[in-house]
Amino acid sequence: MNSLEITNFIKAKALELGFDACGIASAEPLDEEKNNLKEWLAKGYHAGMEWMNNHFDKRANPRMLVEGTRSIIVVLKNYTPVSYPFAHRKYKIARYALGLDYHKVVKKQLNQLLSAIQLNIGEQVQGRCFVDSAPVMERVWAHRAGLGWIGKNSLLINRKLGSYCFIGEIFLNIDLVYDRPINNLCGTCTYCIDACPTGAIVAPMIVDANRCISYHTIENKHEIDESVKNKMKGWIFGCDICQEVCPWNFRITPHREPAFEPSPDLRNFTDEHFENLTEETYQKLFAHSAVKRAKYPKLLQNIKINQCCH
Repeated sequence: MNSLEITNFIKAKALELGFDACGIASAEPLDEEKNNLKEWLAKGYHAGMEWMNNHFDKRANPRMLVEGTRSIIVVLKNYTPVSYPFAHRKYKIARYALGLDYHKVVKKQLNQLLSAIQLNIGEQVQGRCFVDSAPVMERVWAHRAGLGWIGKNSLLINRKLGSYCFIGEIFLNIDLVYDRPINNLCGTCTYCIDACPTGAIVAPMIVDANRCISYHTIENKHEIDESVKNKMKGWIFGCDICQEVCPWNFRITPHREPAFEPSPDLRNFTDEHFENLTEETYQKLFAHSAVKRAKYPKLLQNIKINQCCH
């Protein structure tokens, strides 16, 4: 097979395996993005996420992260739920965490895609799969692979899928036919900036994690700042506010992945259940969920803050 035939095979196989979109970018250094990241870090917008300073050069150069990388295959997997069970409840969990842990679900399918590529093209094709698990600028690569643009809330937006998408990558050691980046289609819209209760989107495409509800409910290991506490709007794990108001998410087809559906127990978990959450129930309810990233004491703290300030 020539490069075009291999490229077409990869894209068709990705859709067959359950991904919703697939694009391919050339593995070039991200010089402009590296400078933007350096500036973002210098302003302290990463808050307590000190790991953002790690592997800085590898983050901006895929060939330093995985030697021999020529192409980056990028896939999107929709996680828009058929219905959001917490829409009218006091306590809310971000949509991406309703089902099974996306790292495992998407990584498994990426490994299947890589195996299919090696089976059909040959063992000389080497690759590494990533799902939000390494110093990879995934939204930048998705943009470069023609899968969308980076919106004013700093999230990737796809014309057909909106922004409720997981992103995965395969770093591959062969040259392929590459897609072109898509122009930014946010226009003059500022819904996401205007809707953020804490003003975390300080400029288009720039988020200050110090003010971000999602950061404070998951990553923050310390006391949540008072300026954020009374503006959490019921969110106890993550936050979808800037996505809920985005016009590109208004008419999105729900996902087709059974693993992303909330369990009956979670779907029926009431506000009262959250207020009486025991560690045993927490362990059972979120055993295979991304919510486990926020340990039981952290989730309990988030519930109590929202109980007082909602």
